[in-house]
Amino acid sequence: MSFWDHLEELRWVFLRVGIAILAFSIIGFILTRMVFDSVVLAATSSDFITYRFFARLTEFIPFLPDFELDEFSVEMINLGLVTQFMTWVKVSLMFGFLCTIPYILYEVWRFISPALYVNEAKGVKTAFGLGGVMFVIGCLVGYFVVFPFIFRYLITFSLSDVIANTISLEDYMSKFFTLIFIMGLAFEMPLVFWLLSKLGLVYRSLFRKYRRHAIVGCAFLAAIIAPGGDPFSMFIVWVPLYILWEISAFIVRKDPVDEEENLPSVVE
Repeated sequence: MSFWDHLEELRWVFLRVGIAILAFSIIGFILTRMVFDSVVLAATSSDFITYRFFARLTEFIPFLPDFELDEFSVEMINLGLVTQFMTWVKVSLMFGFLCTIPYILYEVWRFISPALYVNEAKGVKTAFGLGGVMFVIGCLVGYFVVFPFIFRYLITFSLSDVIANTISLEDYMSKFFTLIFIMGLAFEMPLVFWLLSKLGLVYRSLFRKYRRHAIVGCAFLAAIIAPGGDPFSMFIVWVPLYILWEISAFIVRKDPVDEEENLPSVVE
């Protein structure tokens, strides 16, 4: 294919993906009003599953933060005339994007696969197949763990009893989307390193050599990702990031020298 043929094929890829996102976004637009309180705003209620789980857990582990169900309430206000409608649109688009991820990965695979060698295509195909699953898992971790922990800590923190904690709808949705989407991307880390390892670009010695750097690097990323930059939020974000680094170190290939040492000796 010529350069212009590739551009034409890429144009059709974007067109098909755009139509798929639009179709699922329309479905999301219909469903958003019905599930907004129970899904998007679930973390503002003391009945949220994460809070109830840790409220039970504090009975056995007393040093955990207080998750008593009857002491948590959130006052949310709307400061913009069109904010609620635009929030409806944004939630619909996010729903359409998340539902289209498997199809997006399939289209990207179809576009790049002809340019890969057979040994490269096998690893890339596996990475693309697991990429969507890992992204969804990361979003679920962000939704059920990272966001509610950070949100509850910040919204219940009080400098003075005379100051009432309220949050705007726009601020809430910004933090909600950002943390969940970034956690989804972060969970692609093991797959990226695994793929680079399959291509012979990364080996296990890299992780041993730069482990201390990774601790600092994850802390730096956590400081950027966490809203407010407070130590508790940074720690909640840092933990999964560093765990993903260690998982990546475990699944990548060993160094060629290490692999040769582990080969069984041949007796002539």
